[in-house]
Amino acid sequence: MAFNYEQYLRPGKLPHIWCPGCGHGIVLKGLLRAMDACHLDKDRTAVVSGIGCASRLPGYVDFNTLHTAHGRAAAFATGIKLARPEMTVLVVGGDGDGVAIGGNHFIHACRRNIDMTYVLCNNYIYGMTGGQFSPCTPMGDKASTTPYGNPDPTFDIAKLAIGAGATFVARTTAFHATQIDKLIAEGIRHKGMSVIEVLDDCPTAFGRRNKFRSVVEMMKRFKETAVPAATAAKMSAEELQGKIVTGILHREERPEYCEQYQQVIDRARGA
Repeated sequence: MAFNYEQYLRPGKLPHIWCPGCGHGIVLKGLLRAMDACHLDKDRTAVVSGIGCASRLPGYVDFNTLHTAHGRAAAFATGIKLARPEMTVLVVGGDGDGVAIGGNHFIHACRRNIDMTYVLCNNYIYGMTGGQFSPCTPMGDKASTTPYGNPDPTFDIAKLAIGAGATFVARTTAFHATQIDKLIAEGIRHKGMSVIEVLDDCPTAFGRRNKFRSVVEMMKRFKETAVPAATAAKMSAEELQGKIVTGILHREERPEYCEQYQQVIDRARGA
């Protein structure tokens, strides 16, 4: 039986604004399947975003949603979780919003280990705001602000999240559509900061500038370079050059921030 996506969508907000072939639609469907698998209550769930193509996603879902300032999604989500710790809080955004403009908020949300799930759509570029290069644009690739090729080294979002203190970190791609919902669901169920990076396509701002002939070609790149984490563990650094390691990359148990903060409040009250 086909999955009923409409039960979780706001029909008045459709059609969506994404370009044909954009991977964000695949991420949206994966997110809805994950929410359904986790039996999330619409009234007790908040989905937060900043600015950008990926950040438009919460506007289409029929949950409590917050469309905030550019790069500030993790900060707003932190406020929601501290005020209403019983709620399930998710953040959705792109690489520019999340780890460039919002990089400071991102690393401190990871450091604190706040119980929320950050779905970070990495399409290697600022898609909505002009096609500028982001910290995730591969070296040598073109953007509107690097027409002769990007000279900057590239962020590894998963390693950044692990290094900053996130206790659940996973990665997949838009090609691996059936893996997206499983990893997001794992992140939602995890107690602590969960980061799920989804590499997806921007055929308009990134693909055209970098001479991809079609979305199919962009998808084939993900198919051919993805390596499951269990397989990657048996490969050398040389063998992993140019590969994308997918699956659960890190999981640990550590005290959750809101619970720790409540203990401080209780001590201050003399409880």
